[in-house]
Amino acid sequence: MPQANRPPSRPLRNAKQPTRNPLSIIVEFRVSVMAKEHILIVEDEAHLATGLKYNLTAEGYRVTTVPDGPSALRLFESNPESIDLIILDLMLPGLSGYAVCEAVRARDPDVPVMILSARTLPEDRARGFDMGANQYLTKPFDLDEFLSRVRNLLAFHSRAARQANRPAQRSDRYQFGEAQVDFNTFEVRVGDEEVRLTQLEMALLRYFIENEGRVVPRAELLERVWGVPGTINTRAVDQFIRRLRKTFEPDPGQPRFFLTIRDVGYRFVASGVEPAEQPDAPDEADDNDKAIDDEPSDDKMSSLDETETSDDERSGGDPRRGPRAEGPPIAGRRAAKRPNAEK
Repeated sequence: MPQANRPPSRPLRNAKQPTRNPLSIIVEFRVSVMAKEHILIVEDEAHLATGLKYNLTAEGYRVTTVPDGPSALRLFESNPESIDLIILDLMLPGLSGYAVCEAVRARDPDVPVMILSARTLPEDRARGFDMGANQYLTKPFDLDEFLSRVRNLLAFHSRAARQANRPAQRSDRYQFGEAQVDFNTFEVRVGDEEVRLTQLEMALLRYFIENEGRVVPRAELLERVWGVPGTINTRAVDQFIRRLRKTFEPDPGQPRFFLTIRDVGYRFVASGVEPAEQPDAPDEADDNDKAIDDEPSDDKMSSLDETETSDDERSGGDPRRGPRAEGPPIAGRRAAKRPNAEK
């Protein structure tokens, strides 16, 4: 019975092989190495880290292992774009896996994270997901299931998809209304006047510009601009929105650029919105500011707010006109009622 022609498993000795440029071989090798998904394993048990690396390398992945939390953050922050997946233990020296996951999420909300831990309690799993983990696998685990989860995460969270979902490349200069902003030199002008903004105010302004037209929730601003969990109860966002309005709005009482979307968040509109086009809902930021003026705050972020207050605001001046001239002390807004001496 004739057998089907099959290509030889290895080149024949006498067959002529095409000559290849050694340089092209080096380039192809580098491209093949760069094309492999890069997995970061954060595991303090050396034998387990070695076993994971061996099996993942056999599957064709590029693997880096670190034994503690601080080393993982240093490696990730040095080049976050090169990491395609993080496999993370919870009980780590130096910094817990929960803290590492939270820090990674503050830096990159899209990179997939798989927690691999011996903690099996429901509250441990829930906390891991609250910190931003995509999957949670308990030890001991089945190797086939582990590899399947890895393939699943890399397929649905590929580097190309993550980069496509990110905002467009930053621009150092931006103009809206009468404002001209240079983020490279920290120079801001409104009309003919030079304005001074703090670093955090510039970061908040830049985030609004990069998300122009989109409603941004307050929790997102806390996580992406302040770098703190969005669940923190604070009025810091409202205070900083008020500062931006005082600086850039022709009439801060009726904002055209920095809009409040009631019970949702804030929206920046570069072209400006006429007052008649705005919703009739009262301004949430102004309501919160009135509450701040009327009652003391034990806010956890009060130190942050005071640190980021500009010199002009401390002196009571308009940030668009510079600080006030020195003068005698001014009495408080509400003088305390003195008791009647005759009584």
